Amino acid sequence: MDFRWTGGGHGRQAGRMLATLLVAAGLLASQPAPAAITGLQVVNGEVQLHFDDAARLRTAAFRARPPSGGERASVRVPIEPPLPAEAAPPPVVSGARGRNRPLVVIDAGHGGHDPGAPGVDGRHREKEATLQIARAIRDELKSSGRVRVALTRDDDRFLILGERREIARRLKADLFISIHADSAPNPAARGATIYTLSEVASDRVAAQLAARENRADILNGVNLGGETSEVSSILLDLAQRETMNVSAAFAALLQREMSPTVPFRTEFHRFAGLVVLKAPDVPSVLLETGYMSNTEDEKKLFSRDYQRDIAIGVRRAVETHFARRMARN
Repeated sequence: MDFRWTGGGHGRQAGRMLATLLVAAGLLASQPAPAAITGLQVVNGEVQLHFDDAARLRTAAFRARPPSGGERASVRVPIEPPLPAEAAPPPVVSGARGRNRPLVVIDAGHGGHDPGAPGVDGRHREKEATLQIARAIRDELKSSGRVRVALTRDDDRFLILGERREIARRLKADLFISIHADSAPNPAARGATIYTLSEVASDRVAAQLAARENRADILNGVNLGGETSEVSSILLDLAQRETMNVSAAFAALLQREMSPTVPFRTEFHRFAGLVVLKAPDVPSVLLETGYMSNTEDEKKLFSRDYQRDIAIGVRRAVETHFARRMARN
């Protein structure tokens, strides 16, 4: 497709800038998988936009025409049809055999072009810690032999927030746990926190976290979430309220089973309108495992021993959760 822009003044420079934005928006919007812009350069009068669609590095190029009459400029931007992106493989379900066994989906927060919170000295990133911890939890749950388990991502890929929860729904998960590592302006802030869904945040910190995490679906100003409003019905509302109650009960259980080895914030359970937790029929929690902005917490987050402590606590909570539900049934 072509975009044409006409303007006055410094038309050539402004035209290039606007054309670049148009190319970026067009490429990103047309991709089946999200694309990250990695560079922009001008070569022999040709503006080249480089982007990475997680499958391969490609270049989109256009040539800016010189101003006509010195007053107005015209920029014609050809956008080549995107190459087909490689579809992400479906999550691998492992652990206990039999479809009647409960399924737990572990979500490693952030990934790909979304690094999450940086470490104190910039060497580590949240997306790396969350993936390591998610894998440790998966392995611990597999070893128990009592539940099935799957990861939303098992590599460094970007997933929009709605896709993360929809993976759990497609797999008919019985529990969804999203793993994160917090950050705060105060470097002394430490400890784990558990969030469950509420449209009304429990405090200012919870509101700020929801605003920050929910923006992960926006790349260079292009909203990749494609969120649609939930079906507004009484039945759905009742189902979600029940799911929220189950999620809150699991949050308390998770803190109880983890606290012998994993320190928590005093107010360990907070409520926020986090997009990733909005599956109406899958109990969901977001576990902030510590603070990347704290030197001691960051060191622990990348420690195998601490990752295993987290995993053991999660496994105990999961086993107790499903044992209780089985007893009620």
